[in-house]
Amino acid sequence: MPRARSPRAACSGWNDAGAMLKPHVLGVLGAVALAGLAASDPATSQGPPQQWQDARFSFNGALTQGGFVRGLAPSGTTQVTLGDQPIALAPDGSFLAAFDRDSPAALTLTAQLSSGKQLSETLAIAPRAWKIDHVNAAKRSSGSSEAYWASREPEYNAIQAARAQVTGAAGWRQNFIWPVKGRISGLFGRQRIYRGVPGDVHSGIDIAPGLGVPFVAPADGVVVLARSGFSLEGSLIIIDHGHGLNSAFLHAARIVVQEGERVTQGQHIGNVGATGRATGPHLHWSLKWNAARLDPLLFTGPMN
Repeated sequence: MPRARSPRAACSGWNDAGAMLKPHVLGVLGAVALAGLAASDPATSQGPPQQWQDARFSFNGALTQGGFVRGLAPSGTTQVTLGDQPIALAPDGSFLAAFDRDSPAALTLTAQLSSGKQLSETLAIAPRAWKIDHVNAAKRSSGSSEAYWASREPEYNAIQAARAQVTGAAGWRQNFIWPVKGRISGLFGRQRIYRGVPGDVHSGIDIAPGLGVPFVAPADGVVVLARSGFSLEGSLIIIDHGHGLNSAFLHAARIVVQEGERVTQGQHIGNVGATGRATGPHLHWSLKWNAARLDPLLFTGPMN
């Protein structure tokens, strides 16, 4: 994937750029299923099946690093786990599970049934060839780590507290839309190595449509953070989409929503800016499911 063509579109706060999807990874963006149960393309599906009758898991999504599945648990399920991670289960048996940028090649999806039995499926998670840049320079320091952390800690704690909120939002069921369209200047997952010292992984996607362009909520949710003045993120919005899934929008020039506000897909939430640690106007959009870092491109499909 080419580097950003202009410094105006680069994040320096949460790193900068991403990784190209290889053909074998693009293949998993279509239908995937377990035990012969049909699944549909994530770009056209309307979420998991709504009939809680199957005796095995069924789901659709992207079985790859940074990807996700929406699914339906076996009938009679009381708890679902992905590896050792508990998964929120809706009353109709539907769920969301996702795979970190550095997910292992296999994860076990387990259902605990009311009968006392367990049903398990092993998921093969396709690897991705992340773009790794080796830089013959020392990694930049933020200054005294103690002094830096003294100012950064309250910001970090506010972000963690926001992401821990449980709001009951149901946007996780929706097909996500692009918050704004424009030149993509940085993709998810890229990393720089500074003389053997790893830099941060770029945790989202950068979109550079121009200064002041409005951006919208990619799915329904609740605003759990909407504040300005963060040292790295600048003006920051975080939206909880429910079931552990949340979006963060960095570097806004303007925030037009408030904490606690319920927003709907396509609603104007802010305007593109260059606040915080950014070299020019762009929107950095990142997605997380619990602690897993996810690729927004797998939720939206290519930009048309």
